Amino acid sequence: MAALVNRSGTARIVSCADPDPRGREDARRLFGDDVVVHERYERMLDDGLDAVFVLTPDHLHTRPALFFLAAGVAVFVEKPLTITVADCDELLGAAFRSRTRLYVGHNLRHLPMLRRMRELIDDGAIGRVRAVWCRHFVGHGGDYYFKDWHAERARTTGLLLQKGAHDLDVIHWLAGGYSRNVVAQGDLAVYGGNPRRATRETVPPGQRMPDWFDPDVWPPSALRDLNPVVDVEDISMMLARLDNGVLASYQQCHFTPDYWRNYTVIGDEGRLENFGDGIDGDPARVDVWNLRRSGYRADADLSVPVVAPAEDTHGGADRALVEEFLRFAAVGGPTETSPVAAREAVAAAVAATTSLRSDGAPVDVPALDPELVRYFDGHQPAAAPADAV
Repeated sequence: MAALVNRSGTARIVSCADPDPRGREDARRLFGDDVVVHERYERMLDDGLDAVFVLTPDHLHTRPALFFLAAGVAVFVEKPLTITVADCDELLGAAFRSRTRLYVGHNLRHLPMLRRMRELIDDGAIGRVRAVWCRHFVGHGGDYYFKDWHAERARTTGLLLQKGAHDLDVIHWLAGGYSRNVVAQGDLAVYGGNPRRATRETVPPGQRMPDWFDPDVWPPSALRDLNPVVDVEDISMMLARLDNGVLASYQQCHFTPDYWRNYTVIGDEGRLENFGDGIDGDPARVDVWNLRRSGYRADADLSVPVVAPAEDTHGGADRALVEEFLRFAAVGGPTETSPVAAREAVAAAVAATTSLRSDGAPVDVPALDPELVRYFDGHQPAAAPADAV
């Protein structure tokens, strides 16, 4: 999807591309007759665009992103940036050499609950951060991730990356550092034995997750018609040591009855934790404990309710993410998201996936070229501003 953008960040959609006939039909219905619809993304350069959203399946991000970066078009890449560290580094290098603006869709940095947690940390509510824990309960994970391409290593590396890139980016953001050494364990514990479709060709053309999603199927072992190839883990656990000494723990399970994230941040003067994540209008609060006590007491020393708009997806985070990208594409400047941070989330997930498939062997996370770190930490300052439309 491509847009014309003016210097205020206001934009209009001018063209899109999708190799799937259903996708092209959806685009015409959503955007109207004024939007040009192509089968191939290369044709979009004829439409005078200023910015483009790359929203392909994960393993297909790299080529179109490189194409538009080389053409000088500001690029939004959906998370995860790619499924390999090498491709991440190639994309960052291409953006650096072309001086074309690159942005990655880590929308959770705009989630009201997480922004409140970050504010409390910055305000010193728990002292210096020493550890970050995240438990991600992925209810309905079978429907969401085991009936299509998400179930294949060749297309995702694994769900510790595909689904976990969000959480690993948040862990790094809350901790103020990046993973440098990881160990992990995981298993295909439930969905490995579920009945599968015989071949991909048995799926009706253009079928998508909402077409087969059934919230009434329980337990997860009752799920049918999984992807013909299922070789990713449905439960994963990793430990990481960050470059600033913070320790992190991430746990992900795709067969829980509930669906939400729980983050706990422990400092040297207390800890804070969220209850509910505020996504899609669900209630949420952040509790802080920093007075000594013995035993468990449910009432916190500080409890902060988080109100998010129910009408916006991800508590308004998606809208804020798009608005930030459009402003960045038009005039540049600081952003909450970071291509370096997106790369580091992928690199940590790749290392952890390597570890869990190597009986938990420790794996180091490769550092990014310092020149690229400086460039992106400076908010891509050499990029030429987009002309006003």
